[in-house]
Amino acid sequence: MSTHETRFFARALVLVALTGVILSMGTASAAEPRARDLGIPFPGTPGPLNAITDVAGVEVGYTTLIAGDGKLVVGKGPVRTGVTAVLPRGRKDLSGVFGGYAVGNGNGEMTGTIWIEESGIVGTPILITNTHSVGVVRDSVIAWMLQHGGTEQLWGLPVVAETWDGYLNDLNGFHVQRDHVFAALDGARGGAIAEGNIGGGTGMHTFEFKGGTGTSSRRVRVHGIADYTVGVLVQSNFGRRSQLQVAGIPIGRDWPEDAPFTKESGPVNELGSIIVVVATDAPLLPTQLKRIARRAAMGIARTGGTAGNGSGDIFLAFSTANSAAATATESLQQAAFVPNDRLDGLFEATVLATEEAIVNALVAARTMTGIDGNRLVAIDHARLQEMLRRHDRLVTDRKPGR
Repeated sequence: MSTHETRFFARALVLVALTGVILSMGTASAAEPRARDLGIPFPGTPGPLNAITDVAGVEVGYTTLIAGDGKLVVGKGPVRTGVTAVLPRGRKDLSGVFGGYAVGNGNGEMTGTIWIEESGIVGTPILITNTHSVGVVRDSVIAWMLQHGGTEQLWGLPVVAETWDGYLNDLNGFHVQRDHVFAALDGARGGAIAEGNIGGGTGMHTFEFKGGTGTSSRRVRVHGIADYTVGVLVQSNFGRRSQLQVAGIPIGRDWPEDAPFTKESGPVNELGSIIVVVATDAPLLPTQLKRIARRAAMGIARTGGTAGNGSGDIFLAFSTANSAAATATESLQQAAFVPNDRLDGLFEATVLATEEAIVNALVAARTMTGIDGNRLVAIDHARLQEMLRRHDRLVTDRKPGR
């Protein structure tokens, strides 16, 4: 174990001792199958990890908070929440990247976007948590950056996004604290990353199944230029059951059981959200990255999402290329970029990776019970496979692996 890992686990043990909360970091679990392992077909060629961390330098960290059972007692629990951290250039390089953001439906929050729109720069790590913890996470990011070499300027405008986990979590108990944010940032790393009930996705749903965190990637050959990678991470917390589509098949229509929101108020009135973070090593300008971000909505639509009135569908795209130009403060700068006429492959990669990341979140998630006995059931893998098989949409020669 490295010195950094030793420090991280020491911090985790202290948090558990002080709070009684389960805290986990973002390593992958080989025991958890992913969508492709079940034989679900997806177009396109993924990177070796099929994750946002296929984009060189990108690191992801999690803090997962799970404590208590039974009746809701505000301030005590039950707790089913957490924090996800995405560092575009990793913990050792906090310099800015070119970026752009887009909104599918605006009933949600992502701080820092006014400056991204103005400057085209994402100058801090990207954090995702629950709706009522955005403030403490934002302030904690600034404190963490000051301890690790300062912010991009003499000030920082952190990017913190949210989705609502109040069906399972004591949302008004404000259980996410500074140490939890620090642990997610300190624990960030490359390589395979965990999905499902982890980090900010701990208490989330997807099409009324248990949902959460998911990731995927695509390799893209831009004709006459080079090969690039597009990676996506989602915090998936949206959709009504009847809308769900997997591999183009309307799975949700024939799966009405254990759909608590539909049972409560019918098949309309979307009250969920989804945050999509898109990373690429392709050299792109901020205006082009905004166009990339917009394509995440099409990936959501491929799973059945419709960006309902109550949904916060917010997307951020960044490029790790052009590091000198993105961080310069003086002198004339030059930036390379893919011509607009060569962006289509990157657009498609964003759509396809977003779709697969959502399904990966569904497949990885496990049944969870939270406040007042509220329960979100994990999608049944065998039943899903059988439904796809009936439509000749199951690939049967998959070998387990990430």
